[in-house]
Order: sequence, then C-alpha cells, then structure tokens
Amino acid sequence: MNLANKITISRIVLTLLLIALLLFPFDELGISTYKLFVNEALVVDIKYLIAGVLFLVASLTDFLDGHIARKYKMVTDFGKMTDAIADKLLVNSVLIILAGQGMLHPVIPVIIVGRDTAVDVIKMIIGNKGHAVGAIKTGKYKTACMMVGVTLTLFYNLPFELLNVNVASIFIIIATILSVISGFQYYNMGKVYLKEK
Repeated sequence: MNLANKITISRIVLTLLLIALLLFPFDELGISTYKLFVNEALVVDIKYLIAGVLFLVASLTDFLDGHIARKYKMVTDFGKMTDAIADKLLVNSVLIILAGQGMLHPVIPVIIVGRDTAVDVIKMIIGNKGHAVGAIKTGKYKTACMMVGVTLTLFYNLPFELLNVNVASIFIIIATILSVISGFQYYNMGKVYLKEK
C-alpha cells in the first residue's frame, strides 16, 4: 500500500461521504440545512456547497495519485484497478444523484454510464487476450471537463450564475460529447482484438 494507492483509497472514502451527504434525508427527518440567499432568485443550500468542496478535493486526488505513481514509480496493478473504480464511483454516482435531484438532465448519466460500461467491456476483452489499451487524451479531457462541470453544478454555477451564463452545463455537455467521441476511439483502437477468435 504505497502513497499513490493511499490517495486513491482516500478518494473512495471521500466519495462515500459525498454520497451520504447528498442522499441523507434531512427534510424527512425534520433537519433544516442552512440556506444562503445570494439574491432574490437564488437560494443556496449549504449541503451542496459542502458536497462541492468534497467533490473538488476528491477530483484533485484523481490527478495527484496518478502523478505520484508515475513520478516515483509506484504504478501497481492494484493501483490501476482501484483508480478506475474510484473514478467511476466518484463521477457516476454524483451524476446519477444530481439527475435524480433535478440538477442535471437524466440523459447525461445515461450516456456517461453507458459509455463507461462499454469501454470497460472492451478493455476487459482485450486484456483477456493479453493486450492492453492505455488511457487516451480525449478521455482525460472528458474527465477534466466533467469534474469542472460537476463542481460548478454543486456550487450553483457561482459566480457565473450572477452573469446568467451556465458555465456548469457547458462543461458537462462538452464532457458528454467527449465521452461519446472517446468511446468510439476506444472501440476503433480495440476492434482488431475484438474480432480475434
């Protein structure tokens, strides 16, 4: 359990805390969360701001663990597997929750989860044939855009909301498009192996 792997595990722990915070039934238990009145039209629930901070910190660990693993030669099979699980758990669970709470259109998590599932299947089939498909730049750009978009969504798109510019949605839409593009790129990279008997 090296430093990079510990950071990855911390992302899973942060994700579980984030899920618990977003799904905790405050209203049903009669617990009122603190609200901030930004202006007459925008009321900010402090719960989402805290969730935004947790998501931002967890997102930063995604870049940090990979950097440390490569720089200090700490790359392990356990680390690769755990990192992939942590990434999917963080982003996909929050997308599903935000869609369920009306903060995102449901088509976003459907596309993202569907693409991730298809890519994971492709990687697994290729891996079973003794080959490997590395991460591609489009996928990395997708992840970066999605993390910025989700963070801004949890922060109520502030400060851009005050300018009536939905930057959060722009980043999430770009990430979704890149997700589809990278999915096709992974398929094209692996179709030779997929056709092997």
